[in-house]
Amino acid sequence: METKVAYLSDLKFNLETWLSELRFHRDEMEKFEDKLEEIAARGETENRALKPLETFQNRIMIEQDVISKLIHRCKAKAKKVSSVDYTENIDGKLQNMQHTLRDDMKTYIKLHYELKEGMMDYFLKWF
Repeated sequence: METKVAYLSDLKFNLETWLSELRFHRDEMEKFEDKLEEIAARGETENRALKPLETFQNRIMIEQDVISKLIHRCKAKAKKVSSVDYTENIDGKLQNMQHTLRDDMKTYIKLHYELKEGMMDYFLKWF
């Protein structure tokens, strides 16, 4: 049982950390979206600056949707963790609760930082 409590504690910590990071990224994407709108609002923005701007706006919308879905999944997993029966043995089901979400978070974080780097380069060039 002590192993199960420790595992659940670690899982709960991961979920709370991911939720915090996802909320930060959601706020960050809103700021980036505002910055893109500032660039678009300038009448003198060159046509070659508009295509990447539109691409970034589309990617932000997609990322916001992904963030929303990941937040929902993290909350659902946290709810499952809080209702686990501590008298049961750790089985494959419990141990697999985190793996798919963890892999999805790794992929999301990698893609988020690639998008962020691309936008930062764009801002340096056009702002």
